[in-house]
Amino acid sequence: MQFPVRRARRESGLAGTVAVSQRHSRLGLRNRVTISFALGAFALSSALGAITYFTTRSSILHQEQTTIASEVGTNAESLRGQLRDYENLLPAVSSIDLLSGSQSAIYISGATIPWVQIERTLPYTALPDSLRRTATSGTPASQIFRLDGKTQLAIGMPIPSAGATYFEVFPLTQTARTLQIILASLIAAGVVTTLAGTVLGRWAAGRALRPLRDVSEAALAIASGRLDTRLETADVRDLALLASSFNRMVDRLQQRIERDARFTSDVSHELRSPLTTLAASLSVLEARREELPERSQQALELLAAEIRRFQRMVGDLLEISRLDAGSADFETNVVEVGELVRNAIASTRGGVPLDVPSELSGRLLAVDKRRFERIMVNLLDNAQRYAGGATRVAVAGREGMVRFVVEDEGPGIPPDERARIFERFARGSVAAGSRGAGDGTGLGLALVAEHVKLHSGRVWVEGRPAGGSKFVVELPLLEEPSLDEQFAEDHPGAELAAASSPPHGAAPSSEGASPS
Repeated sequence: MQFPVRRARRESGLAGTVAVSQRHSRLGLRNRVTISFALGAFALSSALGAITYFTTRSSILHQEQTTIASEVGTNAESLRGQLRDYENLLPAVSSIDLLSGSQSAIYISGATIPWVQIERTLPYTALPDSLRRTATSGTPASQIFRLDGKTQLAIGMPIPSAGATYFEVFPLTQTARTLQIILASLIAAGVVTTLAGTVLGRWAAGRALRPLRDVSEAALAIASGRLDTRLETADVRDLALLASSFNRMVDRLQQRIERDARFTSDVSHELRSPLTTLAASLSVLEARREELPERSQQALELLAAEIRRFQRMVGDLLEISRLDAGSADFETNVVEVGELVRNAIASTRGGVPLDVPSELSGRLLAVDKRRFERIMVNLLDNAQRYAGGATRVAVAGREGMVRFVVEDEGPGIPPDERARIFERFARGSVAAGSRGAGDGTGLGLALVAEHVKLHSGRVWVEGRPAGGSKFVVELPLLEEPSLDEQFAEDHPGAELAAASSPPHGAAPSSEGASPS
């Protein structure tokens, strides 16, 4: 009863892992490392900036408040002896030396006019309530508040002997400006730190992921057929185990592929002898076909079809085994596009319309003509077997490439089978249900793909809007020669003549003209 539960948990965990991987699939590993560095630098700079700012702010304000409180205490002490009566109040307050921009006032409890302000307007209600209550109750108090849109520091100092409370309000404009400069500097430093962290993260990610990039390139090379690719383990100590395991895996894979290729080649080669004997016996029987009964003639036709199909299959297997073993001969020739495709079609039964645009006339290809002919023969033969024959062969150029398109009006190929039909022994649902499907070996399109790959090209199949299929072979064109190169090719002696003739306007050299 517990096993299904564990399995369900495992499946749910796997689903969660897949979901997480899908969420992060849009960001590469290098981008994620870079973002992590950037976020770390931003968080660190923000924390340090906040700590620095608030520590500095607290220190500056405390120092400012201490200095001003000392000044206010001195002023209050000088007023203590001068506040003998109410008539002497105004001259006493006016005699105090105030700081620049500050305002002062005095509050006398029980007086007819309890609030007396000097030079500037400082309403009693403008001061914070908590400051007034604390100071008038006999306790010195200070508080920072906003007055007229500016930051102010208000200090209340009680004078018990006169039953009064002295207030002074100081603007903190300069202090606020200093704090703003500090804050702006810290923000700029945070931005610079974040950018530096991003650059450092990008560089570090590139350095750290370089071995993985080498592994990816090696895997891609192996997937493309270069089985001799290996990883160097000298410079990647931390990945030495991965590199050595990877190399051992590739060694075993190469041995397995080579063993399978040798097995296929050996079997195909060994089958050629009995097939030759069977073919010779078949020729003898076909020569005396008229002497056989009708039922024997039908059996002979079936036997001949199967033997010929078997011969084609053995030939195709031998060709594929040579390609797999890397021992296939590949002789390139530079040929003109139109001539190449005309000769390839002429080697078949012919009769297929050919469309070669004028802009491709004279363009050159470097191909193995025998293999290209095999490509066209297989494509046209495939169209004949399963689509009633090709209706058109078209040639088109595109960005340094040339495309050979074989069109038909057959039943078409479903989209989910268009890549699979180029695999070995893959027939496809349409071919399996078509008349004449038994004549095919399932290796024709696989050989097309292998031959195209040898030419550094690619092949695929598309659907036609009017029905049917389009098989497209794309191969690289040779670069067009420059005017000088073309002139040199057409006039081989012109370059030598130009080199021996003097420049225009220069006197001919007399060197070598005088007798020795």
